[in-house]
Amino acid sequence: MVSSITHGIKVSVESTYRPDYSNPDQQLFIFSYHIVIENKSAEPVQLIKRHWYINDSLGNKREVKGDGVVGQQPIIEPNNNHAYESACDLRCEFGHMYGVYIMKNLLTGKTIRVNIPKFQMAVPYKLN
Repeated sequence: MVSSITHGIKVSVESTYRPDYSNPDQQLFIFSYHIVIENKSAEPVQLIKRHWYINDSLGNKREVKGDGVVGQQPIIEPNNNHAYESACDLRCEFGHMYGVYIMKNLLTGKTIRVNIPKFQMAVPYKLN
């Protein structure tokens, strides 16, 4: 698991290879990732948008932008968290993701950028 803290918001990520959804013969490798967003600040925030950067070991690069996460724009009160799971497909066995959440401070109305730490996606049987 990797974590980072930006503006009092801690983001922790863990990825898992999903052989049950993957098809290596067709260069399809699926990875799920579990994210926990903890509000360690003194003010409530709402997750408004996400922006992902996805890179694989073949040099392919993608960006994914959108509102909220998995169809939600959660409000996270101080000393609380929001957890969710999602997935990513790659065309090879190795890659990584990182990004940013755009959050709104519900007391001030200001938006903040919260870093999503870079995490690796690797097919376990390819690792030595």
